[in-house]
Amino acid sequence: MLSSSSPHGHRPPPAAPRPYAHAGPAAKALAAPLPSLLSPGVARDPYRHYRLLREDFPLVRDEPLGAWLLSRYADVRAALADARLGAEPSAPGPDCRGLLEPALRAAAERTAYVLARRMAGRREADLVADFTAWLPAAAAVAALGLPWEDAVRAQEWCRTGSAHPGAPHPELAALLHPHVVRRRSHPGTDLLSALCGGRADGQALSDDAVTGLACTLLTGGGEATALALASFLANLLDHPAQLDLVRARPWLIPGAWAESLRRDPPAPVVLRRATAPIALGGTTLPAGAVVACLVGSAGRDPYRFADPDRYDIFRADPAHLAFGAGPHYCPATALAGLAAECGLRALLDAMPGLRWAPGFRSAPRGLMTRAPRRLLVRPC
Repeated sequence: MLSSSSPHGHRPPPAAPRPYAHAGPAAKALAAPLPSLLSPGVARDPYRHYRLLREDFPLVRDEPLGAWLLSRYADVRAALADARLGAEPSAPGPDCRGLLEPALRAAAERTAYVLARRMAGRREADLVADFTAWLPAAAAVAALGLPWEDAVRAQEWCRTGSAHPGAPHPELAALLHPHVVRRRSHPGTDLLSALCGGRADGQALSDDAVTGLACTLLTGGGEATALALASFLANLLDHPAQLDLVRARPWLIPGAWAESLRRDPPAPVVLRRATAPIALGGTTLPAGAVVACLVGSAGRDPYRFADPDRYDIFRADPAHLAFGAGPHYCPATALAGLAAECGLRALLDAMPGLRWAPGFRSAPRGLMTRAPRRLLVRPC
C-alpha cells in the first residue's frame, strides 16, 4: 500500500547536517581519494558521490571541472535565486498566462493524442524516439501556428543551444520575426496572432515582446523538457501501482510530475558564474568563480526530504529545483507541465495496458543532463 512522504515507516534523516568548516575539508579543493564529478563511473551513478559531498564536502573545489560544488538543498536553492550567480531573470517578460495557457493546453492535447495513437497499434514502441523527443517542441509550434517543419528546426536548435528553458536563441528570433510581421497585418486564430493583438499592463505588446515570448516557448520545448518527460514516464512505469492510481485519478498527475522533477531532474548540474564576490559556506569566492549547483543532489537531500531516493506521488512538498528557484512566472515551465499532463493522459487513453517491453529496464544516462535515452514499451 502506498503511503505519503511522512517519515512514519521510513528511516528519519539525521537531526541536523554537519556544519561547514571554514578552513577545513568543506572549503578545500578535491583531493584523493575523493573523485571529481568528471571521474570515470560517476556519471553512471552520481548519487553515491552526491551523498559523500552533502555529508562531508558541502562546498568544495572540483579542479577537473573547474568549479566549486554546492550539494545541499538549502545551499543550492539559495544559489539559484542569487543574482550574483546569474540566477536572476535577465528581463522579466509580460505575464500573458491568460492568453498562453489555454492555447498551450489545447495544442499539447492535440499533439499528444496524434503521437500516442501512432504508436497504439504497434507490438513495441520507444517512447523517447516517438513521443517525448517530439511532444514539447511540436506542441509549442502548433500553438503558435507555425509550419510543422519549424518543429524540426526548433528541436535541433534547442538541442545544440542553451539548456535553460526560455533562454534567447538568435536563430529562432530571426525565424519568428517575419511571422510576427505577417500576423500584425493578417491575424489568425493561433497563439502568435493572439499575442500580436494582446496587451500587458494596458500596453500593446511590442514585436520584441511577442518574439521573446514565442522564443521562450520554443526553447522551453527543447531537450530539458524532453528529458524530464522521459524520466517522468520511466518513474511511473517503474512503479505500476502508482501508475494505476494516476490512471484512475488524473488530478494526481501534477504531483507525480513534480515528484519526478525532484527525484530525477533533467539538468542535475547547473553551472553559474559569480558576477561579484560571494560568501558561501564560510568561504568568499571571487568574481568570476564558477559554481556548480548540484540540483540532482539537492533533490535527494535527506535533511530536506524523507526517504529521498523513493519515488512517491503523494509526497506532500516535492519542492523541486529542476527549473530554477524563485516565484516568477515562466511560460516554458508552464509548457513543460502541460506536456507532462496532456502527454500522460494521451498515452493512457491510447494504450490502456501500457507497460515495459519484456526484459527492458530503463537506464538513465548522463551527468550534466540525465534521463533514459530509450523507453521500450508494450502499448497494450
